[in-house]
Amino acid sequence: MRKKQKYELLAPAGGFPQLVAAVKAGADAVYFGLQEFSMRANAKNFEIKDLKKINNICGKNVKKYVTINIIVYDNELNKLDKTLKKIKGKVDAVICWDLSVIKLCKKNKIPFHISTQASIANTEAAKFYKKLGAERIVLARELSLKDIKRIGKEVNIEIESFCHGAMCVAISGRCFMSQELSGRSANRGMCTQPCRRTYSVKDDRGNELKLEGNTVMSAKDLCTFPFIEKLKSAGIVSFKIEGRSRDPRYVDRVVREYRKALDKKLTKEEIAEGLERLGEVYTKGFSSGFYLGTPTSDDFSKTEHSVATKKKAFVGKVEHYYTKPMVGEILVQSHAVKIGDEISIIGKTTGIENFNIKSMEIEGQPITSAKRGETIGVKLPARVRKGDDVYIVLMA
Repeated sequence: MRKKQKYELLAPAGGFPQLVAAVKAGADAVYFGLQEFSMRANAKNFEIKDLKKINNICGKNVKKYVTINIIVYDNELNKLDKTLKKIKGKVDAVICWDLSVIKLCKKNKIPFHISTQASIANTEAAKFYKKLGAERIVLARELSLKDIKRIGKEVNIEIESFCHGAMCVAISGRCFMSQELSGRSANRGMCTQPCRRTYSVKDDRGNELKLEGNTVMSAKDLCTFPFIEKLKSAGIVSFKIEGRSRDPRYVDRVVREYRKALDKKLTKEEIAEGLERLGEVYTKGFSSGFYLGTPTSDDFSKTEHSVATKKKAFVGKVEHYYTKPMVGEILVQSHAVKIGDEISIIGKTTGIENFNIKSMEIEGQPITSAKRGETIGVKLPARVRKGDDVYIVLMA
């Protein structure tokens, strides 16, 4: 069992595979949404009935935070109150910012943390939420390390800050662009992310202006890995990874790298190696955000999509797992595989298992490659389950 850490590593869980991946990779806490009242409606999220299973997966050492950080309307208050009553005692805290949610959390005696959606950017605002009973505040993303250190010191409250993941072009993620263009509100968890698309600019005469880049509103991803020691010194208690819409491979990789960085001071070589590994999973490029100063044009992505150095492609499904020999029977349904390939197996109970194929066979006969339609036996380093998805990891 790992010793209790000074710093909390808080991981996103958009579904059971991501949840299991986060716990196995070393997260101290996870945050997730319910199917209602979540800022990530496109993530699978969880139902209240799932909380028992979530608690079993997390055990006693991994804390559970439920995000209820959307705008709430009058006709939802009764349902919200009933929801909070049902989750009481089954989660460690609720992450929120709407005063109605705060009031109902207090009524039901449920601990609450203040979401970054509240845009807390000064000591007086922090004191206000502390007086309301908040145990922790997630500060506005637009603050420098100097600002964070001052607020934490003067207010004496737990500080949670993002350390890795997507950044929004709008202040603290409060954006109305998706609502305007498609009728799907970002503040209700349904953002279509129009800011990440490519755009051209024309004047009223039809003349097109030449821009340095056409992804003019798409920010690079936050990555504090190279200067994580500065965040530790700023008084941050909880280091939050953004990404409830990301896949288990992203969660696994990012949690593992930041776990190392929080457990000890890394060397320059270890930082360089870690950055390379972080670049293998979804990213739009890395930025230091507002921590070290105001972002510049260099902090905007030059691509609409991920620039990760690796990608995954679907191979097939696990048909059976034989415990004693630790062999998985895999039906190849799509992408062919061969000896030496990097593989990821993902499932609700399995989470994610990564390995390189060292040997495989068909009906007891060794083979070096397998194509679509073949069922193969592969030696596996850990247990997987029937129905798990199998992916090959390729250079992008």
